[in-house]
Amino acid sequence: MNVKTVLILLALALATIFALVCVLLSRGRAPSICQHLPPEQEDTEDGQSLVFADLTPEEMVQVVRYLQGNLGVQLVDASRAKPSDNCIASVDLQVPAKAEVLRFLDGGGARPPREALAVLYFGNQADPNVTEYVVGPLPTPVSHRDVTVQKYGGKVPYHRRPTLAIEYKQIGGFLKSQVFPSAPAFMQQVMGYNGANLAVVTAAPRGFQSGDRITWFVVFQNVSGFFVHPVGLEVLVDHSSLDISQWAVMRVFYNGQYYRDMVQLESAYVQGRISVEKVRKAPWDGDFSSMKPRAPSAALFPLQYEPQGPRYSVRNNLILFQAWSFAFGMSVSTGLRLFDIRHKGERVAYEISVQEALSVYGSNCPGGMSTRYMDGSFGLGHYTSPLVRGVDCPYLATYLDVHYLAHSQVSRTTKNALCIFEQNLGSPLRRHYSNLQSLYYGGLVNSALVIRSIATVGNYDYVWDFIFYQNGAIEGKVHATGYPSSSFFHGDGLRYGNRLWEHTLGTIHTHSISYKVDLDVGGVKNSLVAHDMAFEMTRAPWSPEQQIERPQLTKKVLDTEDQAAFRLQSKMPRYIYFAANSKNKWGHQRGYRIQITSFAGDHIPEASSMERAISWARYQLAVTRRKEEEPTSTSIYNQNDPWTPTVAFADFINNETITNEDLVAWITTGFLHIPHSEDIPNTVTVGNAVGFLLRPYNYYDLDPSIYSHDGVFFTNEQDFTACEINPLACLPKTASCLPNFPPFTYDGFQNM
Repeated sequence: MNVKTVLILLALALATIFALVCVLLSRGRAPSICQHLPPEQEDTEDGQSLVFADLTPEEMVQVVRYLQGNLGVQLVDASRAKPSDNCIASVDLQVPAKAEVLRFLDGGGARPPREALAVLYFGNQADPNVTEYVVGPLPTPVSHRDVTVQKYGGKVPYHRRPTLAIEYKQIGGFLKSQVFPSAPAFMQQVMGYNGANLAVVTAAPRGFQSGDRITWFVVFQNVSGFFVHPVGLEVLVDHSSLDISQWAVMRVFYNGQYYRDMVQLESAYVQGRISVEKVRKAPWDGDFSSMKPRAPSAALFPLQYEPQGPRYSVRNNLILFQAWSFAFGMSVSTGLRLFDIRHKGERVAYEISVQEALSVYGSNCPGGMSTRYMDGSFGLGHYTSPLVRGVDCPYLATYLDVHYLAHSQVSRTTKNALCIFEQNLGSPLRRHYSNLQSLYYGGLVNSALVIRSIATVGNYDYVWDFIFYQNGAIEGKVHATGYPSSSFFHGDGLRYGNRLWEHTLGTIHTHSISYKVDLDVGGVKNSLVAHDMAFEMTRAPWSPEQQIERPQLTKKVLDTEDQAAFRLQSKMPRYIYFAANSKNKWGHQRGYRIQITSFAGDHIPEASSMERAISWARYQLAVTRRKEEEPTSTSIYNQNDPWTPTVAFADFINNETITNEDLVAWITTGFLHIPHSEDIPNTVTVGNAVGFLLRPYNYYDLDPSIYSHDGVFFTNEQDFTACEINPLACLPKTASCLPNFPPFTYDGFQNM
């Protein structure tokens, strides 16, 4: 071997040793922690958003204290009240009138007084009723006024009151102490009842006519995921009396047969005159309904992080993100709501809010076939659930607590009930690759801000999202998940759903969601305009003997509420928008378009005696004049008396002129759910999402996202590996850092 070869080998060996040393040294060095940069948009609104802020626990304490000392009646804590007691059912923010708020926000007027809306049940008086009081000013209230007649045209009858948690507990006690013991042999030998191994689920509404408070309670095995473990027994309870000792069983249903009461069922069983379907006892984890993973943990799923910190800010109830700003809150009954939504400093919407979630069920069992849940009555905000970091929202999202007062005179806190995060949707918001004439690539990552809450109302979990895009679009979306409701499988059950397990019928049902969208496009006064397309038959100018079918733009101003009310199955213009009184650079009326994603069918036949209570669901879209006396599409009182609805949305539509007026869009989205075997153990969100988009339509002179800092553009003549040309080339430098993952915590099982 010559000297030259030896020297080359030595040099290679030294280079290898040097490289290995560098690798080892770099492995020993901890990655740098991601450095947070301040968000690009500064908060300059000086607390104006607080006009929409939820009540604080301290304010709730003051409201309760005031009511206890100034109504002249004894108030029992709602968590232990009997139907014959007086109690505070809920306390929430009284949102000020829009005109007052706009004078404050835009005209330099005084801040509207801060007030609370208290719902009280008066059971201990000659004329039991529900009364709503506005209490204020906060934080130290000195007065109250009864707004019930003003809002509803009269007193709210007591039977319409939403059912308190304590009433369900009292009904459970009635079943356990009086009803089940009246059929001892049946309950022990068929149900295997030991006093604790059965759970009941309420149907609603409660009867067939105004004044009824007669409810079917469906019995399930009390195991994890009990909603899909029916045992075949259902009990109809009349709990209309304010005297609990007067409650009574009206009917009993078991395995396809009806009985007068449990005594008659027991007699038939002892005499061998009933068909018994004994359900195998499920283990405590529910067996097939358990959500415990069937596979061990493996490689970690992808995570999202912000290498330079969040690009949004949250202060009190105000969120700033790039060109967006908005205030948020949580209504006890209707859930997540947004106010004063602005893009590039200009208000585009005054309010966007959830109104109602309706489910209509079918079954060959009485509880299932009579169920029409109106979840606002139960409380979409009240039942907002704690979010699990890393699953319900990205791990590094911002999590906020929500305070509420309902079913008790003491406020409670739901930890991590809201999350806010910026999400890279993994697709371009817009892009183009040019290989004709000039050679270039231009694109923009589709990164959007999401605010989310999840309401768990009984078996269902509703994931509520409002999403803000860089092009000025807003999306409202809801995903449905949770457990399907079920009936006991018997007889002709397959006419009403699919069999999910041995004794489990997944019952067919619809979902209908109501939203309120108060757009203010270029100001408060707007008109509603429809654009669409029709084919025009014409002769080709250059060849008159030939015909061309030419798409042509059609335009129509919808002048009245009747014209702007689009039934579910009717044809609606594909472009429908709120038009401003101002024009863009190109002479078009500035507008925001409403685009709905929905698979809703008929909500319920209009001939039904309860249809008016849910008449908002007749319409995929209805646009009305905005009125303070029409704040919501429904009422919490409609669930327990849909036959004489406290609020009937159909009455909002009375052919008033809607040209150049303050307008509200009422949007209905929904879908049909026929539970199937893949809904076990529970329903997935994939394919079960509906919602709407609000999109700029000639509102700007060009797409505002062109001013986003996230844009990427380079030509064939540029060095696309240079950071100053292409920010993606800098990722090894700007994004090679260690995100600060806080320890995992969860408070969802506290203060139940």
